[in-house]
Amino acid sequence: MRMLFAEKKLFGMPIQIIGGLLAILLFMTGDGIEQAFLSKYVVDIGFSANQSAIMFSAYGIVLTVASWLAGVLGEVIGPKKTMLLGLLTWVLFEIGFLYFGLYLESFSMMVLMYGLRGFGYPLFAFAFIVWIAYRTEKHKLATAMGWFFFMFAGGIGFLGSYYPSILLPFVGEMATLWSSLIWIIIGGFLGVLLVDDKDRQGVKIQDQVKGNKWAEALKGITILWKSPRVAAGGLLRAINTAGWYGFVVVMPGFFTSFLDITTSQWLQLWAVQSVSNMVAGVLFGMLGDRIGWLRVVRWFGCVGATVCSLLYYYIPVAFGANIPMLVLNAILFGAAIAAFVPLSAILPTLAPANRGAAISVLNLGAGASQFIGPVLVGVLNNYLGIIGVVWGFAIMYGLSFCLTACLTPAAKAQLHHTTTEGLAVR
Repeated sequence: MRMLFAEKKLFGMPIQIIGGLLAILLFMTGDGIEQAFLSKYVVDIGFSANQSAIMFSAYGIVLTVASWLAGVLGEVIGPKKTMLLGLLTWVLFEIGFLYFGLYLESFSMMVLMYGLRGFGYPLFAFAFIVWIAYRTEKHKLATAMGWFFFMFAGGIGFLGSYYPSILLPFVGEMATLWSSLIWIIIGGFLGVLLVDDKDRQGVKIQDQVKGNKWAEALKGITILWKSPRVAAGGLLRAINTAGWYGFVVVMPGFFTSFLDITTSQWLQLWAVQSVSNMVAGVLFGMLGDRIGWLRVVRWFGCVGATVCSLLYYYIPVAFGANIPMLVLNAILFGAAIAAFVPLSAILPTLAPANRGAAISVLNLGAGASQFIGPVLVGVLNNYLGIIGVVWGFAIMYGLSFCLTACLTPAAKAQLHHTTTEGLAVR
């Protein structure tokens, strides 16, 4: 099947990659099914909110480590084996979590099984990024990454939320959770079937690692101080979605109390923001390939997120529960977060001999953002209130603009590989 599709292209990308992207959509839908209701369900069956938080914290810690590990393993054993490992890990520990944890109502097993399941989706999805980085032509790399994040967000955010909203009233929580295995298995096998371990020249990715492979794997850590530019890119990635994970913690209460809108209306705003993020990720990936990756990150990402963070507070203050204005900012904020997509093309370019290690740093930043956002909200909201939160994120995104100066070599590398005149990156 891989040979059949190897040379065929659609939207300028090999059909093999497009098939893999479909696998990511299905897999991440399965992973996202629980997000809308699992924490509430854990409390409903008799556990405390603190116990639920402990379970999710264990999951978050493992997920962060796995996000880093995915890039390393993608180069050491190959993307295909890493994705298979992620699939098997997800299925095994999800079954353990549902039966030994939730069904038997064992808190210790819930924490253990759900925590270990945190290895699953990063190993599957982020190893696929390694394959894209090696398989895609440089001038199409940001576009391919944009499509990856479209499928990723479309699964975990959009389909993963709407599917259970339809199924839950008919079959209940446990049956809905068990049904996630269907999505995971179908998407997982499709991905493992279509993805191979070869780059564009047909050379195995793991064979390009010289010397001791596991010693090379440590570059996923040592690259942080040996290549400060890559470390800066990882920090930018952590800042990228910190606001996303932070605002979702504090804004529901602010909007429903200050504006007196319903929870349903808030969820609809968040859904609009998620769709905007999905679509803009593809568009900014394409735009980055046209006008320059760094230019898109700087002006649409850093500046856009700075402004929209402030508007999250000042639009309600100025206009009240003006739904069209709130929808507009949701669209703009979702798009601004998506404008950081070219980072996935920039970091591998900063370390061409260690692309897997660079992607590991990128993934580590993605995982860390899930801690940075809520922690920042907790500190700032406690001392300064909601206005302190929005200004805190605005300042953080403003400072991220300065960090982009560390990424200029990637801009020069992109310019070097650009064959169309007039696409200089500044």
